[in-house]
Amino acid sequence: MHTGHTPVLLAETISALSVKPGGRYIDGTFGRGGHSREIARRGGTVLGIDRDPAAVAAAGGINVVLGLHGDMEKIARERGWEFVDGVLLDLGVSSPQLDEADRGFSFMREGPLDMRMGRSGGVTAADIVNGWDADELERIFRDFGEEPQSRRVARAIVSRREAKGPFDTTASLADFISSLKGRRGARHPATRVFQALRMAVNDETGELERALAAGMRLLAPGGRFAVISFESVTDRIVKRFFAAHVGRMVSLQGGGCEWSGEPPRAVAVMRGAVKPGEEESAANPRARSAKLRAIEKV
Repeated sequence: MHTGHTPVLLAETISALSVKPGGRYIDGTFGRGGHSREIARRGGTVLGIDRDPAAVAAAGGINVVLGLHGDMEKIARERGWEFVDGVLLDLGVSSPQLDEADRGFSFMREGPLDMRMGRSGGVTAADIVNGWDADELERIFRDFGEEPQSRRVARAIVSRREAKGPFDTTASLADFISSLKGRRGARHPATRVFQALRMAVNDETGELERALAAGMRLLAPGGRFAVISFESVTDRIVKRFFAAHVGRMVSLQGGGCEWSGEPPRAVAVMRGAVKPGEEESAANPRARSAKLRAIEKV
């Protein structure tokens, strides 16, 4: 099936999950199913989860549920899956979502300021840009987008909408930010603001934190948890969560040592994060910022 989406770090992810025939695997961010199909090809049974109805509709022969990966434990238990051999999260926005102008994810294609992965319900990017005050905008631009000019951009947006009315398209917002910040370097000036809006609209950090906790509870001993992230904001959350469960040995005053960390205990599958090689990055530019981290529950 041609999905219009190239799975990132496919071989490395399958290796990190140590896929085995007959194993049960949860793909909490199914997308267009590239990783799931490879797991199934190797004999694993996959339960996919995605909040986007378009992803569920494109599932083919994979069992995919419409839902949030933060709810994976509830979804799995309802289907009789008490424990699993692997959990995968491929975070961020998928290529089909970026390529569809009416989804409003990309400043490269003019469309409505939407950015909802679930297509319906909840706030849109337009609601945030046109309704939130300057302090709230500054906070999400800083925390989710790591925008160095978060205060200036937030206040300029509020002044602009008060003077000329609301922003209604991706182009209107992107062009305004470009005129405000100027164009320097390869990165579009609106990149960080669009990232922040997308993450706020979809509560991506909150969903990630819930999914990480749920995934650890679902993993059987020896089960593996693999996460692919594309932004430093989400990668830090994953790195800290995994590090807390891997823990470390600390020396005791009376002699000897003991393990210090969060239960359940885990071991790192690889040292640090795995990144795409030059060949993959050249073939799929959207893969360049990807980082894969994985741990094994013990």
